[in-house]
Amino acid sequence: MRKLTAVVLASAMAFGLASAGAKDATTIEEMHHVGLPTGSMTQNPQSHMFDGIDLTEEQRQQMRDLMQQARHERPAVRIDDIAALHELVTANQFNEAAIREKAETIARVQVEQQVEIARVQNQMFQLLTPAQQATLQKNYQRRLNELRQFSNLQSASSLQAVSSTGSNQ
Repeated sequence: MRKLTAVVLASAMAFGLASAGAKDATTIEEMHHVGLPTGSMTQNPQSHMFDGIDLTEEQRQQMRDLMQQARHERPAVRIDDIAALHELVTANQFNEAAIREKAETIARVQVEQQVEIARVQNQMFQLLTPAQQATLQKNYQRRLNELRQFSNLQSASSLQAVSSTGSNQ
């Protein structure tokens, strides 16, 4: 349960920071930084959605405009919720019901944020030419395959660690 709490808390903080970072993103190249740390193989394949796509200046401007508009419409994780969750985690008595309630509140905001990001990405996708859309799809499949390979490596090393631990007992 402690791991779940830590994951929820870290997720809430990371998403809160990502939301703050999104307010500063002004170009399509910066948009992919609004998620998990850059360079992480475990991040959402959609976070680099437009990497490798050659955009016209008009497309860039339209995408900047969409992101600017979305900044004002995106719900933000409230710092008070994160602070309250931290207080519950560090309390003398563990209160699962209160933690669950606060985590669900934070998760609802994160879902709304994800829906808004997907809406804007869809609008951006619609701005692309058919050739650019095909390139985007090809890049997505490549990244998804890389993610699958990485996931398989992680699974294999986890199983190996479990079997090593079991044999030491």
